[in-house]
Amino acid sequence: MKTVVNLTQQSIVGEIESILNTYPSHPYQQAFAIPDLRQELISFVLNRIPSFYSVMSDKQIPLTEGEQGSLPYYKLPRKPLEQQLHLQNLIHQGISLIVQEKSDWISHRVCETVQPACEPSHWFG
Repeated sequence: MKTVVNLTQQSIVGEIESILNTYPSHPYQQAFAIPDLRQELISFVLNRIPSFYSVMSDKQIPLTEGEQGSLPYYKLPRKPLEQQLHLQNLIHQGISLIVQEKSDWISHRVCETVQPACEPSHWFG
């Protein structure tokens, strides 16, 4: 039996991970570790680029999610620089837009550890 696999989504997930690693842990990496926000970012990018699909036999499809990222056929063919930059730009735009739109929601769910010496004093009123 053959199955259609969305190669674009797998490629985007890897690129998002790579780009998020360049952002500070708080609030960006912590916020996009929340599955709903991560999925929103993936959807933002997917809706703005063409998708590529491949037909694979059931024997080729990985059984676990961990296997998916390690298989070479989940990578899109090498993209020209312009396409790669466009994808990276869309990811940065999506991160910025989602953080702006959901800033209150994110601040309630992502707590930053504050060291007492760095916290402003309330002593002066």
